[in-house]
This record gives sequence, C-alpha cells and structure tokens, in this order.
Amino acid sequence: MLTEPGGDIVPGLYATGWIKRGPIGLIGNTKSDAKDTTTMLIDDFRNGSLELTDKRDPQDILDLLASKNVNATTWEGWHNLDAHERALGEAEGRGRRKVVEWNDMVTASHPEYEI
Repeated sequence: MLTEPGGDIVPGLYATGWIKRGPIGLIGNTKSDAKDTTTMLIDDFRNGSLELTDKRDPQDILDLLASKNVNATTWEGWHNLDAHERALGEAEGRGRRKVVEWNDMVTASHPEYEI
C-alpha cells in the first residue's frame, strides 16, 4: 500500500515496480514486487478491507488524475510513444531508441499536454 506524505497508509492504493522501489531496473526485482503487491491486494480483497463499489468507469480515474493536474498516459498514448521510439531507432538503423526522460515521454505520448 502507499502512504500519504505524513506516513498514513492510503487504503486500496497499491504500488509496484519503480514507484515502489525506485529505478532499480532489474526485472527480477520488479517481478517479485508485482507478486508481493498482488498478494497484498488479493489478501485485502479476501479479508474485506477494500471498499468496493459498483462504479467501475475507467474514465473516473482519468478524471481524478486530471483534477489533480496529473498527466496520465492512455493506451493510445503508449502507442504514440512506441511509434516515436521506433521512428527514432529507424533513423539510426536500430529497432528503436528508448526515450528515458519523463518530459520527452509525456510529449511523445500526448503532444496536447503542456509540460
């Protein structure tokens, strides 16, 4: 689970990968993080500590993030970034050139965002 800046646990909010540990970059660590987080999520579901709702519109999370000025990447945005990385790689005779800077990733995935 994630914690608020004051250290309080935020119920129903989970993290894995780099957001959990930082940019370690090792797949083994990321996979074990994902397994640990999934186990915690399933345990919380089974013991009834998750607040369930019938409202499951994916747009709700995008609206929440937008209300907090968080630029989220959509599936379409991922495809934009993927195409951009492939084009960069093709220009260098490679399969792709990975974009690693956050602002560059956001710009490539969603050019309409102002950074």
